[in-house]
Amino acid sequence: MYNVHSVLQANMSTSEFASASPYSQGKQIPHITDFKYKEYLLSAGLHTLSNKYAVNVPEDLKVVNVALFALGRAGSFHLTNIMKSSRICLKYLVESDTDKLLRAKAEWRLPESVLLFPDEADRVFQDPSVHGVIIATPTFMHKDLIIRGLSAGKAVFCEKPIAEDIKGTRQCYEVAEKVGKPLMCGFNRRFDPSFSHLRDQVLLGVVGQVQLVKTVARDSPLPSIEYLKISGGIFHDCAVHDVDLICWVTGEYPTHVFASATAFIPEVAAINDHDTVAFTMKFPSGTISMTDLSRYAAYGYDQRLEVFGPKGMVASGNERPYQMTTSTVQGESQPPILHSFPSRYYDGYINELNHFCDVIQGLVDLQLSGENTLKVSTIATALEESAATGQMIEIKY
Repeated sequence: MYNVHSVLQANMSTSEFASASPYSQGKQIPHITDFKYKEYLLSAGLHTLSNKYAVNVPEDLKVVNVALFALGRAGSFHLTNIMKSSRICLKYLVESDTDKLLRAKAEWRLPESVLLFPDEADRVFQDPSVHGVIIATPTFMHKDLIIRGLSAGKAVFCEKPIAEDIKGTRQCYEVAEKVGKPLMCGFNRRFDPSFSHLRDQVLLGVVGQVQLVKTVARDSPLPSIEYLKISGGIFHDCAVHDVDLICWVTGEYPTHVFASATAFIPEVAAINDHDTVAFTMKFPSGTISMTDLSRYAAYGYDQRLEVFGPKGMVASGNERPYQMTTSTVQGESQPPILHSFPSRYYDGYINELNHFCDVIQGLVDLQLSGENTLKVSTIATALEESAATGQMIEIKY
């Protein structure tokens, strides 16, 4: 007679798969992608593979003294990251808005000596203890502050763009070279852990020769019209991030670009800007990139990167605040993707600031060269021209 129980017992028995005790199998090693655990090991002095912070640093550089200019969108989270970092001391905070200064003073318990108005900025440049200047002001102020900082012997980090035009940008980098101080442009997406790991995979040949690169960058929330009026336009304000990211991943700069742009939002059209853009770039190797940009995505901050080749594809998708699924009679749902750039690029901004400190302390070379920044700006101008003329533009560097 067929015995169901004996068959089930035989099928369900897994004793033949028993393995040795995990204690006898050696120490568990975290996967290379677990960057947060790696940071823990490093801070705990347990990371034996990285000796960057074991390098001797001059006594006066063991804590990096910085001055932060402006408390707008970028300046506010730079301030938070500065105050949370044990490597950095905020010597000065320069801001024209009294309310913002008082709010920062109360939140971070800042002494009066740290708080400055713009007409007091000479104290920053005359203070020999200041190692670095972080500039997050409106674009029209960048060039003057950069040159003043460099000329005073300070390392300078500046949110993009470096200046309002190519000529001004080139002048800033010429001063940096002349005085021998680093000038770092804030292309923070290079420092995002997922994008950085994706690039590592590309450089290892995981996809083979890169044939196609796609990026998506759709803004959330909708920027104010007041901001858009001084932003420099969607190509120099937004597209430069995708251009820099694509060139960084591919390791080359495009020879030809084509862009199409429009304004669906009446208020954006009224200031002669665009809210929706698509563009392609062709590179010397034959690689083609495609990008779509929007000033407004109702569902969150949409940021994606994909690289395709003959061996396969690597892609970085959107991130959510919680890895959680809710299941009901209506179906399954997840939390929306992250709302905006301070949360989506939270780790990237911290890594970017750490890189600036590393450069000041002589631990690494500056990852963002002046040549790269100038070329990215040239590409953005060519894309702007293409959108205006409807023609493909050949780029002359």
